[in-house]
Amino acid sequence: MLGLIDFVEERMSTAPAADSAPVTEAPSAVIRFAGDSGDGMQLAGGHFTDTSAVFGNDVATLPDFPAEIRAPAGTVAGVSGFQVHFASTDIHTAGDKVDALIAMNPAALKAHLADVEPGGLVVANTTEFTKPNFKKADIDPNANPLDDPDLAQRYKLIAVPIGELNAEATKGSGLNPRDAGRCKNMFALGLAYWLFERPIEHTAARLENYFGVKKKRPDIAEANLRALRAGYDFGETAELFPLRKRVAPAKIAPGKYRKITGNEALAMGLIAAGQLAGRKVVYCSYPITPASDILHYLAPQKRFGVRTFQAEDEIAAVCAAIGAGFAGELGVTGTSGPGLALKSEAIGLGVITELPLVVVNVQRGGPSTGLPTKTEQSDLLQAMYGRNGDCPAVVIAPKSPADCFHAAIEACTIALQRRVPVLLLSDGYLANGSEPWKLVEAKDLAPIDVDQLPAPDNGEVFEPYSRDDKGVRPWAVPGTPGRMHRVGGLEKQHGTGNVSYDAENHQRMTDLRAAKVAKIADDLPATQVEGPDSGDLLLLGWGGPYGSCRAAAEDARARGLSVSHVHLRYINPMPNDLGDVLKRFKQVLIPELNTGQLRMLIRSKYLVDAQGLNKVQGKPFRVSELRAKIDEMLGVSVGS
Repeated sequence: MLGLIDFVEERMSTAPAADSAPVTEAPSAVIRFAGDSGDGMQLAGGHFTDTSAVFGNDVATLPDFPAEIRAPAGTVAGVSGFQVHFASTDIHTAGDKVDALIAMNPAALKAHLADVEPGGLVVANTTEFTKPNFKKADIDPNANPLDDPDLAQRYKLIAVPIGELNAEATKGSGLNPRDAGRCKNMFALGLAYWLFERPIEHTAARLENYFGVKKKRPDIAEANLRALRAGYDFGETAELFPLRKRVAPAKIAPGKYRKITGNEALAMGLIAAGQLAGRKVVYCSYPITPASDILHYLAPQKRFGVRTFQAEDEIAAVCAAIGAGFAGELGVTGTSGPGLALKSEAIGLGVITELPLVVVNVQRGGPSTGLPTKTEQSDLLQAMYGRNGDCPAVVIAPKSPADCFHAAIEACTIALQRRVPVLLLSDGYLANGSEPWKLVEAKDLAPIDVDQLPAPDNGEVFEPYSRDDKGVRPWAVPGTPGRMHRVGGLEKQHGTGNVSYDAENHQRMTDLRAAKVAKIADDLPATQVEGPDSGDLLLLGWGGPYGSCRAAAEDARARGLSVSHVHLRYINPMPNDLGDVLKRFKQVLIPELNTGQLRMLIRSKYLVDAQGLNKVQGKPFRVSELRAKIDEMLGVSVGS
């Protein structure tokens, strides 16, 4: 009997050439899978991303999860989406407009239709377009949206009974009808592969390996593979589709690549930092969306010296991480905005004890519980000032999913070498989004030198709060002979570390802690300007909007406009040369997924009349939004 992969390869070799629709060459395309949260849209989108990456395209993704844990099935609130932008050129975003939408139910069509490019393809699963489902989606039960002539005129609408076709394809697989119905996402995926000339072998191999081998469920593997093949064959034989798109592989630097999400990259960066510093990584966390995947990834990595601790609450988690730093290891805690608020007092403890601590904050929509699955950048001021007293900590932000790897190493390096809490501000878009990542060779990563004190020479007087030329106090691990000292939340006397309520000493220690953070700027790299070093307009961004800002600046320069771009990785302290860079431009535009927090900091620090572009809609910026603002500020007429 043929194995499943042999079966697929045989079908591929004997299938007639696909000539039912013309094929057009395109530099890039954007597809979105959308359906109920139980329809497997994230899985289908993930497979499409993996296949496109293996095919050689540059890819960028935008998963979109329902905000509720389990919204009622069939409702707009329960719609789950996954967008993939794949290209033959270098891309920086998940795409502004959707070229092809696969809507598995009426709610998905209602939620995502507005994002489809006029003339784009809309594939609707007519099996689910029933009166009960119209009611769940708050659609008039007597007005099927697929019968709307405006929809057919505006888009290339293709009605496909995916549910029924999937049921037919999975007959005889050994699964009951309910379980077989869960394979319909593979039918949709197979159809998408045909539409964009994607090979199915990679997905077929993963299905057999995961279900047939790992899970020892060949019936599930066979049902999914049948659905996948049936979707592909349907596209090839139905003659319903007006065209297909071919997106050639991208020209990328040689090397080994893998798809990586921001949370995966950040976790790998923490592991690498522990190895480079020769310290155990002690990751202490309380589960919270969208940061929980970091804990999930790190938990099985004990062979790399990683220890994970799921605490009973956010406060216990950060205190345990501080304890790990006190014990001489690399203490890290991860959370999102509400958890950062709970950790604030303990972060202050890390500041006053001057112990290494890394706090990962994967930002989400707020305030309070807010929008747990949606992206935002509204925790910047909390990271900067959300502690009692004058309490400076380091704040840095990665710019892309893959960049989370290097940002994590930087955060750990600064925390270990400068004995200070470092807040690493990721966000939901970076955490869940993915892109190709060229694997890093361990030999190319610099060791992290950590100067923990050995036992003293005879007669040496140990002062735990003396300082070196960078303002950093010694790191003495408990148990080291001759290095006994006090730690705690009360103010320390300069040098000795004894508790002190002296007014002049408090002033001095406050100034010293601030100076220690400020001195880090002396070792930061020079500000990199993408585009001319001076000109009419500078786009200044931070965090997740990097890709949109870069693409918008490149678009503006291609149109002959004097626009440059700076991405601010280091927010506290800021680079020493940033003020000079800002003053070389006539106007400064700061796009942020908040109401203007970095803009406030820039205006107050550098007295620059920076303008803001701000939104808090749980979605990343579209390049078109930045383009419109750039044109407005430069007085460019629409359409020029």
